[in-house]
Amino acid sequence: MICTNIFLVLVSQAVNKDNADLLLSGYNTMSKAEKENFKLDEYLVYFKKFFFQLALYSSLATIISYVLFDELTTTIIYALTVCLPLPLFIYRSNKNFKK
Repeated sequence: MICTNIFLVLVSQAVNKDNADLLLSGYNTMSKAEKENFKLDEYLVYFKKFFFQLALYSSLATIISYVLFDELTTTIIYALTVCLPLPLFIYRSNKNFKK
């Protein structure tokens, strides 16, 4: 859990406008015209905030569930708190950042 959340935070902070062409899946395969129509600056703000919050909230949920439940339940709760928000991230990304 700790390694995964540290990785999420590091990745979210490492991606910027200069390396987005290499690191962002989907953006790196867009044509030049599509890249010009994509709101990259706004997307990067959303990207960084989303993954930082994902790491923070999944850590909090895991710590609380560790105190309240057994190890298996804690593992399931952690997996759900990491995986369930990702479709929402994809939906909002597709909806909000294409011009």
